[in-house]
Amino acid sequence: MKKILFLLPLLGFLIFSGCKKINDLLTFEISDSQNIKIPASGLVTPPFISPIAVPARSEQNFKNNNTRADLVKDVSLTKLTLTITDPAAENFNFLRSIRILIGTDQNDKVPLASLDDVPMGVSNIELKSSNTKLDKYLKAESYTLYTEVTLRGNVARELTLRSDSKFKVTADPL
Repeated sequence: MKKILFLLPLLGFLIFSGCKKINDLLTFEISDSQNIKIPASGLVTPPFISPIAVPARSEQNFKNNNTRADLVKDVSLTKLTLTITDPAAENFNFLRSIRILIGTDQNDKVPLASLDDVPMGVSNIELKSSNTKLDKYLKAESYTLYTEVTLRGNVARELTLRSDSKFKVTADPL
């Protein structure tokens, strides 16, 4: 009887750590980058940037990780960074706040990430994830990014931004 009582905690530890390792095998990251053009404009610009259609390209990522879209359990944004790439000397001084939404169409938009107080003098900003469940959007063939901004000043010349995002995906294996 004493041997059984001694082995129970050990057995529980092995089962718990085994489940954690299995769960780690089913979790992977999808990275995506998009280039965004922002035209030069004055302060009368509407408080948004034209919607950006994004091919999801997730199917190949799912396949590379031995799963499929229908087996995905959970998708969440872990990081979204915007970087001004052209002109290189430009910064985000024109931008007070930014909010990015994601949707498969105009009617199903949900918050993706935002930054309420954009720092001055920087050409790279990291937005805060909304922690919204994103399964539907990364399983789709494509999704659209909608951007709402509050400006501090005008955009003196056309800018090119790069958006780098990382999504954490948990799925069942094939």
